[in-house]
Amino acid sequence: MISFTEKRPFVIAGPCSAETEEQVLATARALAAQGKTDLFRAGIWKPRTRPNSFEGVGTEGLGWLRKVKAETGLRTTTEVANKLHVYEALKYGVDVLWIGARTTVNPFSVQEIADALEGVDIPVIVKNPINPDIGLWRGAVERLQKAGISRLAGLHRGFSSFGDSDYRNPPRWQMAIEFKRMMPDLPLFVDPSHICGRRDTLAAVAQQALDLNYDGMMLEVHPNPDEAWSDAKQQITPSQFGALVDGLKLPKISSNDPDFLASLSGLRQQIDEIDEEVLNLLCERMKLAESIGVYKRNNNIAILQPSRWNSLLEDAKKRGESRNLSTEFVTALLQAVHQESINKQENIIRK
Repeated sequence: MISFTEKRPFVIAGPCSAETEEQVLATARALAAQGKTDLFRAGIWKPRTRPNSFEGVGTEGLGWLRKVKAETGLRTTTEVANKLHVYEALKYGVDVLWIGARTTVNPFSVQEIADALEGVDIPVIVKNPINPDIGLWRGAVERLQKAGISRLAGLHRGFSSFGDSDYRNPPRWQMAIEFKRMMPDLPLFVDPSHICGRRDTLAAVAQQALDLNYDGMMLEVHPNPDEAWSDAKQQITPSQFGALVDGLKLPKISSNDPDFLASLSGLRQQIDEIDEEVLNLLCERMKLAESIGVYKRNNNIAILQPSRWNSLLEDAKKRGESRNLSTEFVTALLQAVHQESINKQENIIRK
């Protein structure tokens, strides 16, 4: 019986793709010898962006996973994207299934998997959809819950974005935090491999997730990462994996120390008071925006004034930086405030 909360952090590791029986078993043996892996992963069917890429070895690889379990004792998991995958994985005794980001985005596919699993007692991990849509992520979990699947976990693998980024799939941590708020009883894991897309930042992302109280992680491990048939840049060797896990610091969820609790309570009270003041100031700001809306309506002036908005935003960035506030935070805050101001003025003009 597998429980995702049997230990923290719960660690899932193995190659991005099952390439050969030798490669799969070599990885599993090395991971089993370390004793740091709770679940061995390997992609059997690989959804790829473009055709003519390696799309997995298919059902043959399930036999290799069965050998992994028999030889090393490691429990196994693989990705499923349709009912055929589900039936094949169950037939070969795979212990845990996961639904990938490209599948989570499609409710029809998730429902097909849920229907195929109805009445089956098997744990399922649900990756966030490629696009930043919490509703799709939550909906996928709910479809599985309706099918009677009780052992579920979410897997945060980052979200697609357009343009340059330090990440392959920017994490957008706040979205995952909101997902956890909406589904507080669901264990949440992180997939640093797909968030980072490269080896050198895996440890930092894994640690950040633990600092945010994630329950575990999935990492891609390969005997010869540079020769991997898929996602070579983000995979690490078993020895690198061992060092990474050993280097992680697992923070405590809470403390019973009365001095700590008293200090924390005092600081939180100060934050609550400041938040109340901020809300009051924002309310006053919106009243002023409404007054401006009246003047614009009476003088037939457009709501959006691009030069004013650009000047306001650039000035706020500079002032925020001088106060040790990140540009990303100041931009997001001002954009939200500005949009609410526009909404208020539109309501005035429509009257």
